[in-house]
Amino acid sequence: MAKTRTLIVAGEAFPLAKTGGLGDAITGMARALMEARMPLSVLLPAYRGVRAKLNRVREVATLEDLPGGPAVLLEGKCPQSGIDYLVLENDALYDRGGLYADENGREHPDNGLRYAALAHAAVRVAAGLPGVARPTLVHAHDWHAGLVPLLLRAAGLPDVKSVMTIHNLAFQGLFPIACADEFGVPEWARTDDGAQAWGQLNFLKAGIRYADRVTTVSHTYAREIMTPEFGCGLDALLRSRADDLLPIPNGIDDVLWNPAHDPYLRSHRYSVRDLTNKIHCKAALQREFGLRPDLGATVMGMGNRLTEQKMADVAVHALPEALDRHPNLQIAILGQGDHRLEEALQDIARRYPGRCATHIGYDEGIAHRLHAGSDILLHASRFEPFGLTPLYAMRYGTLPIGSRVGGMADTIQDPGPRAPLSAMASATGVLFEGDTPQAMSAAIDRALDLRGHGILWRLMQRNAMSSDFGWRAAVSLYASLYRSLVEPEYRDAAPASALQPEDVAAVSRRQPRAGGALPAAI
Repeated sequence: MAKTRTLIVAGEAFPLAKTGGLGDAITGMARALMEARMPLSVLLPAYRGVRAKLNRVREVATLEDLPGGPAVLLEGKCPQSGIDYLVLENDALYDRGGLYADENGREHPDNGLRYAALAHAAVRVAAGLPGVARPTLVHAHDWHAGLVPLLLRAAGLPDVKSVMTIHNLAFQGLFPIACADEFGVPEWARTDDGAQAWGQLNFLKAGIRYADRVTTVSHTYAREIMTPEFGCGLDALLRSRADDLLPIPNGIDDVLWNPAHDPYLRSHRYSVRDLTNKIHCKAALQREFGLRPDLGATVMGMGNRLTEQKMADVAVHALPEALDRHPNLQIAILGQGDHRLEEALQDIARRYPGRCATHIGYDEGIAHRLHAGSDILLHASRFEPFGLTPLYAMRYGTLPIGSRVGGMADTIQDPGPRAPLSAMASATGVLFEGDTPQAMSAAIDRALDLRGHGILWRLMQRNAMSSDFGWRAAVSLYASLYRSLVEPEYRDAAPASALQPEDVAAVSRRQPRAGGALPAAI
């Protein structure tokens, strides 16, 4: 009788390769599944430097006739996470400085070929390779692995089930239909009913269309993506699969993100029971960012991609206003993205020396210290599938200002600006609606006012730090989902979708965003 063994396929996983929250999510989920005694391995491209981060590396197969040429499949274990990895080595495809883009932010022109090769490699593993444990289920994540469910169908492997998880619907993996032969996409799938959309191959659509089940990473986002406003052109397909669409909220790695044991904080660790060292983390952050030494200042951190999705364009207008209105406010910015927005935020730092500092780039240690040393985190977003960063901040007693969209609407507790002040005793942050500078500024004002109520602020900090956003609940749902697909005796134990038509209608009735609808394809 078949037992569940999972192959996770993704474009990144911390610490081997990471550009954002996806890398954290893959590692956190895989480690939690292993702790729940669910056997698995993770398949990644062998990007530059990945092989050196693995122990006990061995070559298990040379895979001929892949898109982009032959590749070597390696097996190894990550000593930091304990996860077993398969990595696909083809230096012509993967030995580059950036995972998806070059140092100037330009996407690699052969990304379609690179991730088509990864998908075909996953199917070879699923079909069975000598010396490699054969999976009974393949879990594909985001567009990078979107071809996997389609290629499993094409390979005639009905005994291997597939799950497709949408972490961000806006990034779909669109490539010219003329590349279908080179990518190994079967002719019968090159239609609008298959893997084609807007005259192009759409990797994510292929995954949604052909996977046995589809999941996404928060309840609110699952409802949102079935509407035209948030569906990025795929809302009709998602509505047609509503019975198979399961919202399973992400978790955070509560071992890695733990101020009581964080090595990046050195001697300034603290916990919900004793916040004494948080003030020392603030002083260290002020020194690191070149902010004026002032322990009485309110430090607001902003650590995310500097893009329009993350409302960096709105912050460019709202932050100077906040600095002018609140002489006690300091701002520390960490991120990278749109060069135009990077320059605009650097210009604000030049205009407010000692009160605003912008660090372009990403550094894991700085990110941890930003969460530890800030009082408030600004994390606005026009759409947000889940929102890991606010949860990291809450774990560190740094209260988030977030947009009332997607996962943040589920995870940040805020009774709202019209509620009595006493109601904030159960809150964990501040939410706002809309994507205007005025809306963001009002939320910043509100957070700063709340911080002036010392006892109430401490209660909110304790609420935030005590919230359980670990992977345990999610892993229980994933384990039930996997077993329901693979093991007949668990078939009736499949988690229900829990999405109802009225849920989608409620999202559709929301006030339209000032920025208008998302483009149909990104």
